[in-house]
Amino acid sequence: MTILTVDFGSTFTKGALIAADGAVLRTASTPTTGPQTGDRRSDILDGYRELRAALEVPDDAEVHACSSAGGGLRLAVVGYERTVTAEAGHRVGLSAGAKVVHVAHGPLAAKDVGGIRAARPDIILLVGGTDGGNADVLLHNAARLAKGAIGGHGAHAVPIVVAGNIEARDEATVLLEAGARPVIHADNVLPQIGVIAPDSARRAIRDAFLRHVIGGKGLSRDEAFGRMVEAATPDAVLRGVEVVAEVRSGGDVLVVDIGGATTDVYSVITPEGEDATLHKDVVAPLWHARTVEGDLGMRWNAQHVVEAAESEHLLGGVRDPQALSSYAAHVHERPGSLPADDVERRLDLELARLAALVAVRRHARPAQPTESPRPLANVTTLIGSGGVLRHAEAAGSDLVLGAVLADHAGGWKVPRSAATLVDGAYLLYAVGLLDAHDPARARRVAAQLI
Repeated sequence: MTILTVDFGSTFTKGALIAADGAVLRTASTPTTGPQTGDRRSDILDGYRELRAALEVPDDAEVHACSSAGGGLRLAVVGYERTVTAEAGHRVGLSAGAKVVHVAHGPLAAKDVGGIRAARPDIILLVGGTDGGNADVLLHNAARLAKGAIGGHGAHAVPIVVAGNIEARDEATVLLEAGARPVIHADNVLPQIGVIAPDSARRAIRDAFLRHVIGGKGLSRDEAFGRMVEAATPDAVLRGVEVVAEVRSGGDVLVVDIGGATTDVYSVITPEGEDATLHKDVVAPLWHARTVEGDLGMRWNAQHVVEAAESEHLLGGVRDPQALSSYAAHVHERPGSLPADDVERRLDLELARLAALVAVRRHARPAQPTESPRPLANVTTLIGSGGVLRHAEAAGSDLVLGAVLADHAGGWKVPRSAATLVDGAYLLYAVGLLDAHDPARARRVAAQLI
C-alpha cells in the first residue's frame, strides 16, 4: 500500500508519498493554514488537502503524520536539584521532541508555580529523587502543582507526567488527582546516580502530547487531524536519525537542522571504551540525543545568531560583519523573506554557517564543568537539514557543513572522518514515522536518503 507521510509545521506542511517497495514517489510542501496563521476562518487540514492534491495521493493511501504546528510541544520540567534530576528531566524532554520552556528545581514556592504558569507549558514533567531516595521534594511539588492554576482545570488542565522516585509515585498521583490534574505514569528518569533512563518518560510524553495537546491547540475542527498525528516532529526526526545510524551499520550520526526560529542538533552515538562501562557523570549522557537552540534561527532569531557568534569569537572569519548584521536585522523584521540576489544568498549561508557552528558547539560541550564532552569523534555521517541547505547549491551546503567538521577551535572533538550530505527531500521525519509501522520500508527510505 502507498503511504503518505506528513509533517504539519508552523510555516509549511510537508509530505512524502512512498511506494510499497520504499521508493519515494513524490514530495511537496504547502503553506500551513489554520488559526495559528492568523486566519480564524481556515483549518490546518485546508493546507493538508492542498498537499494531497499536489502529490496526487490515492484515496486508499495510508497516512502517518507528525506535528510541530501551533508552537510544537512545550514542556516544563520540575525536579529536585538543578544539576541532577532536573537536568535529567531536561535532557529526556528534549529527546522526546519537546521544546523545554521552563525548568524549576527544589521545593516549589508560589512564585515558582507562577513562573511555570507564565511559560505556558503543554505538559509538565515531574521528576525528583532516585528510586528509594528522597521523596519529600517530589511530594511537595506534586501538592503545589495540584493547587496551581496552570492551564485551568478539568479538560483544560495541563497533564503531568510523573517520572521520579518510583516508591513515591502512587502518593504523588493521589495528590495530583485531588487537584483534578491528568496524570501519566513513567519510570524514573534517574533511577540511580549516573544512570539515565529516558524511554518510559519519552513514551509518556508522546502519549500526553497525542491525548491532550494535539486536540487542545484548536488547529482543526475536524477530529481527523488528531487521529492522523502520531508524534511531535522532533521525536519522529530523532527516530529517523536512529534508523539512519542502523542502516549505516552502527556508524555514529550527527544532524544539524537549521530552521527559521531554532537550530536543532541530533546525535546518535555508540559509546566505546570507558564511555560504555563507567558512570563518570552524575547525570549520564543520552547517547541518542537532541538539543534545541532557541536563540539561533535564520529569520526570527537572526540577530541572535550574530550575537552568539560574536561571543564565540567567530566573526573574525566573516568577510563583512557589518553587512551581516544589517542583513540579520532585515530578515528578522521580514521572516518570510528569501534571498533576492547573490549577495543576500551569500549572507544567508553565512548566517547558516554561524548558527550551525554555535549549535554544534553547545551540543558537544559538557552541560556542567564536571561532566565529559559528548564523544563525537567517531561520527561517520554529518547530515544537514533545513530550508537554507535544501535550497542551496552544493558549494553552499559544503561551506556550512565543512565549517562544522573543521571546528578544531570549538572546544569539542570534531569527527575524525565524516561524510556530509543534505536531507534534500526532507525525509528524516518520514523515516521515523514509517519505522513504527513498517521498519523494512523505513530502512529502504533511509538508504535512499544516504
